[in-house]
Amino acid sequence: MQRLRFLVWKEFLELRKDPKLFGVVVIAPIVQLTMLGYAATTDVRDVPVVVADGDRSPASRELIARFDGSRNFSIADVVSTTPEVEPYLELGKAWLALSIPAGYGADVTAGVPVRLQLIADGSDSNSTTVALGYATTVIGAYAQEIVEARMARNPTTALVAQPGGIEPRIRIWFNPQLESRHFMIPGVLALVLLVVTANLASMAIVREKELGTLEQLNVTPLRRWELIVGKLLPYGAIAMIDVVLVVAVAVFWFEVPLRGSFLLLFVMSLLYVLCTLALGLFISTISETQQQAMMTATFFFLTPMIYLSGFIFPIENMPAVIQVFTYLIPLRYFLIIVRGIFLKGIGLDLLWPQAAALAAWGLIVLSLAVSRSRKRAA
Repeated sequence: MQRLRFLVWKEFLELRKDPKLFGVVVIAPIVQLTMLGYAATTDVRDVPVVVADGDRSPASRELIARFDGSRNFSIADVVSTTPEVEPYLELGKAWLALSIPAGYGADVTAGVPVRLQLIADGSDSNSTTVALGYATTVIGAYAQEIVEARMARNPTTALVAQPGGIEPRIRIWFNPQLESRHFMIPGVLALVLLVVTANLASMAIVREKELGTLEQLNVTPLRRWELIVGKLLPYGAIAMIDVVLVVAVAVFWFEVPLRGSFLLLFVMSLLYVLCTLALGLFISTISETQQQAMMTATFFFLTPMIYLSGFIFPIENMPAVIQVFTYLIPLRYFLIIVRGIFLKGIGLDLLWPQAAALAAWGLIVLSLAVSRSRKRAA
């Protein structure tokens, strides 16, 4: 017991002498718990809806106001024709599209049955199913109020009219069968690239430090950028092989449709790998051992990125303060790219903002990592 007591005391002393390790062990779990407490929710709220109002009548505006007044929906925009809603669904600016036909107000006033069209982005099947349930509830409640008001004005006529004279017609785009794997599997590609490249890149460089060979490499004729590229390039090649393998399994085994360009997906993956390798290099500059690098990558970078990127929990459901921090996460942008190419077949003309964000993130972090590496080498 005495030997055990001294060993435990020694571990506490080492922990106190290493502030970074103390932060990983104590502070990181608290940070994760705080983020999960706010971000890890399956509630669907503030679903963005784009409305194609072809009637522009007081009745149609009242229906729109019902959606806007619900805590479950927010009106992204109001357009005039149904084809105008397509860009909103493609870019993820809206989850649902409500199409109100011309003559809607007159038909409602006359007691004629009316059919409304609901178009849903089925990429995220779970959230879409819940949102459609909310939408049909709002429309059903509004239709019931119309019937009750008509009965109050003229009970005899109202009893002859069809109850609930508004019938929603639902269409689901991009994932008609609401298969959850169609939404998750493209995201797995982004997750695999992040975990593999960031971890391997950080630990490989730190391993050189542990073995004492990094100093030997620093005194060789190799330039600094040659050393960095030589260390990171193999992991970049491994990552691109993973891209091909994951896409092949997704398409041929899980039968996830690849509606967009594979070449564009490959190029965007290269851009994303630049970000993950830069992250691995940066982690290596703030770590002294492989264990520390692995724990730092897992607790401070990889885990928060997974939770806050939209991979599991919709960003729209998170508090506004948390949503601001998601713009600093490269996984957020690549998830939009990979799911857009897989499920929606969209191209660079719509995805260029995400591509530009990835390029800027990768260059900034890579420059910071190289700068820190030079200082340490000096």
